[in-house]
Amino acid sequence: MRDNGRVSLYRDDGIVLRTQKLGEADRIVTILTRRNGRVRAVGKGVRRTKSRFGARLEPFTHVDLMLYTGRSLDVITQAETVRAYGEPLATDYPRYTSGTAMLETAERFTPMEKEPIIRQFLLLVGGLRALGERVHDPRLVLDAYLLRTLAVAGYAPALDECAVCGSVSPGGRSPASPTSADPGALTGSLSFAVPAGGLTCRSCRPPGAASPAVATIALMQALLRGDWAQADASQARHQVECSGLVAAYVQWHLEHSIRSLRHVEHA
Repeated sequence: MRDNGRVSLYRDDGIVLRTQKLGEADRIVTILTRRNGRVRAVGKGVRRTKSRFGARLEPFTHVDLMLYTGRSLDVITQAETVRAYGEPLATDYPRYTSGTAMLETAERFTPMEKEPIIRQFLLLVGGLRALGERVHDPRLVLDAYLLRTLAVAGYAPALDECAVCGSVSPGGRSPASPTSADPGALTGSLSFAVPAGGLTCRSCRPPGAASPAVATIALMQALLRGDWAQADASQARHQVECSGLVAAYVQWHLEHSIRSLRHVEHA
């Protein structure tokens, strides 16, 4: 990134995912940017009380940045706040923990630095905005974000057919379709197997597969396609079951636990 000794400057905007101390006054800031993917950069002197922009480089903050490319870490030279998503979440523990889980998930799903991934960035911005608007239950917002993040990464769970053989419910309808003639009868014939990739039929059901309610699968479908009218009208027990399946599924594909989810589950 250097040419004849000249420093390469670039500008981008992004969401601060996390920070860590560096030395006595500096801080390493991890940012999911719009055009450059995940970036780790140093904010020099930002921990000093007289720092020009230290308060702008906090998690949940959407910032407009000017950076120059360093040998190992880039360096932030300018930061302007676009929107502070953390402010409406700070006094609401369920929303704060859900937002924290979003930030951690976004970092896990962008393992390569400086690899553009605009759809993940837009999903994170949309998820944080939805949390701050306080219209939907925070756990529903988180589950919708996790499902869509999985879909963008190519790991969307099979919710309309068996993940193994591709069969659907009798009559060719989706297993969770509210128009099925006898939806209650499908509960015993369908299961959800994380290693298999989602729903499995009776013939393909592996050992240890879960047996979710049809309404739970319908809720997962609604969250994945953005049908908030159906999602908001779902029962609490189906929301809890949905959250458990989504958490297990996302952590399986990441091959790593999302530590923040433990706090969300107890919110």
